Amino acid sequence: MVTIVSLWLPILLSAVIVFVISSVLHMVFTYHNSDFKKIPSEDQVMDDLRKYNIPPGDYMVPYTSDNKERKSEQFREKMNKGPMFIATVFRSGEMGMGASLFLWFIYCLIISIFAAYITGHAIPAGAGYLSVFRFVGASSFAGYSLALMQDSIWFKKNWSTTIKSMFDGLIYALFTAGVFGWLWPGA
Repeated sequence: MVTIVSLWLPILLSAVIVFVISSVLHMVFTYHNSDFKKIPSEDQVMDDLRKYNIPPGDYMVPYTSDNKERKSEQFREKMNKGPMFIATVFRSGEMGMGASLFLWFIYCLIISIFAAYITGHAIPAGAGYLSVFRFVGASSFAGYSLALMQDSIWFKKNWSTTIKSMFDGLIYALFTAGVFGWLWPGA
């Protein structure tokens, strides 16, 4: 067994590399520009919604938390009449990236820690590059990508957006696996 403590360098270095690679993917390449669409009459919709002073949070329209109400004729009418949507409302003002970038780096560290834990229990010290690469790659891909499908399955997020984000996760997993394979402790 290889301990997580002995893997501190590949954990940290892979998180830093994924952080940098993700920044490059999102700033240089434009394939994520189509992830969201502009709502028709955007200015008017924003003006109309502004008067409700909706606090930041996640919303579903129409909404019910009650199965009895969900079966009611009034609720069915709302569903049939539409529109139906899920929306996340942010705070108004400049969208600072600092906190999100910090949390993204912590997330990258967590993925690398779990990959280290799984691989450290499955692969001994001194194992070959490809053995380490396979385990770290599979476990980090699961962490970066597989849960994204839930939003397309349950919340109707566009599958092309999910697949593009999963592709990003594959790239992150390959770099993570490469770092671990390179820095795996000897016997």
